[in-house]
Amino acid sequence: MKKFCPLASGSKGNAIYVADDETKILIDAGISFKALIEKLGEIDVDIGEIDAILVTHEHGDHIRGLEKTAKQLDIPVFANSETAKAILGIIRERPRFKIFSTGESFEFGEMEIHPFSVQHDTLDPVAFTIRIGNIKFGICADLGFVTTLVRAHLLECDYLYIEANHEPSMVYACNRPMIYKQRVLGRQGHLSNDGAAELIEQVDHPGLKHVYLAHLSSECNNPELAIKRVQERVKRDFPITIAYQEKVSQIIEI
Repeated sequence: MKKFCPLASGSKGNAIYVADDETKILIDAGISFKALIEKLGEIDVDIGEIDAILVTHEHGDHIRGLEKTAKQLDIPVFANSETAKAILGIIRERPRFKIFSTGESFEFGEMEIHPFSVQHDTLDPVAFTIRIGNIKFGICADLGFVTTLVRAHLLECDYLYIEANHEPSMVYACNRPMIYKQRVLGRQGHLSNDGAAELIEQVDHPGLKHVYLAHLSSECNNPELAIKRVQERVKRDFPITIAYQEKVSQIIEI
């Protein structure tokens, strides 16, 4: 059985669980080891079953729990070289890194993993597609701008996890400093509701079964609005759900 479940999604921490019968991985470990134990337990997974961690980039909300998790479990951490170097400048103990090259696929167990570049304000940020048998997952968050490369890699996905961070009008109206607003709205910041809706519309196809909207801002967005923006662009009826910050999201089991 294949499983996919966002454990936490947002500026306070990110982690996604992906598994098949033989291999269980996390994409990012941006919440504490204790929180990972609790959230995995909610979907009946013992943290000791996790075989590896994949890292998208070095921001704290993606690696906050990485050091302790990798140490306690003694598992490999997959990252590209620039991200690994950045992580070593942040944490005290070196994880057991497995270095991948951005743009080149690699295998782990029965999973075929492809890291591809996204536009974000870190050294070499990536998103992933993961193929398990005939199922393709697309995981793409923390990007300010959708490139043709991003669209190309997210074609023909069965399941998508896409950032819908903010509504621009809410960003302009919030009390945050202008530097924050410029960062979020910039090409290396975060994807808006309309940006997510346009991307989903562009990669939609009859085989797309479910979309998660991820990394929603608690201050400059809300779930109902994010879903509405996508439904306005994508007329075909399929599940669109939220990847939540504080609670485990809907699990997909295939």
